[in-house]
Amino acid sequence: MKVWFITGASRGFGLEIARKVLDGEGAVVATARDPRTVHDALPAGGDRLLAVPLDVTVEEQARQAADAAVERFGRIDVLVNNAGRGLLGAVEEASADEVRAVFETNVFGLLAVTRAVLPVMRRQRAGRIINISSVGGFTAGTGWGVYAGTKFAVEGLSESLRAELLPLGILTTVVEPGVFSTDFLDSSSLHRVGQVIPDYADTVGRTRRWAQESNHAQEGDPVKAAEAIVTLAAMADPPSRLQLGADSVERVQAKLDLVAEELTQWRELALSTAHGGGAGS
Repeated sequence: MKVWFITGASRGFGLEIARKVLDGEGAVVATARDPRTVHDALPAGGDRLLAVPLDVTVEEQARQAADAAVERFGRIDVLVNNAGRGLLGAVEEASADEVRAVFETNVFGLLAVTRAVLPVMRRQRAGRIINISSVGGFTAGTGWGVYAGTKFAVEGLSESLRAELLPLGILTTVVEPGVFSTDFLDSSSLHRVGQVIPDYADTVGRTRRWAQESNHAQEGDPVKAAEAIVTLAAMADPPSRLQLGADSVERVQAKLDLVAEELTQWRELALSTAHGGGAGS
């Protein structure tokens, strides 16, 4: 029986992943700020469900949650770092406090939980870490600069974790969903900057309107995303990155094409910086 430790498990991707695991033969340690919301969402969880309180920004709570998981099930096989929050607004519009708040959850919270769970996986010499990023962690758009900054950080951390943990039998994958019909665009998950600068009306303004009009109408199916993530966790040789959704695939491919084009265009200038002069030195 695989034991899953899932943050932000009372709704969205976290809830759907927990439900999929429980529909199979796995056990779930489902964390949320209020564990009663987990029991409300998963009333048939039975003995294979442990709901624990966790604010990922409180490191001691992360350690306590990991300890509770081991006390109940004896091990942790899969960590899903899913808890997160959004921030919509131009980079200039975002206050220091607004920026800190989203980094606290999306980056420092992820780190706190990972540090709490890794000693368990290292003792086991086995485990899977699945970090839920975003297509915005690979290619950023207008209005999402600060949020994308947190997800770019998750991507970098995940790459290093993959290299550091592979010799210890622990596999790491970062997942890059596109737009899915979760409650991410609700005010409970997506915060909007307090300051609005008129000069950004034609760029960030369009993003604000899209967020308002698209809430719960996004193309991606979170149930199918959960199925893909459960499939990912069972792979013997999982990828370092997994895109979810046609929009994610399209945006990642477009950025790869752009990077390749610019690399070719500016190669001579890039290679001109060595001691001694030109590109051939």
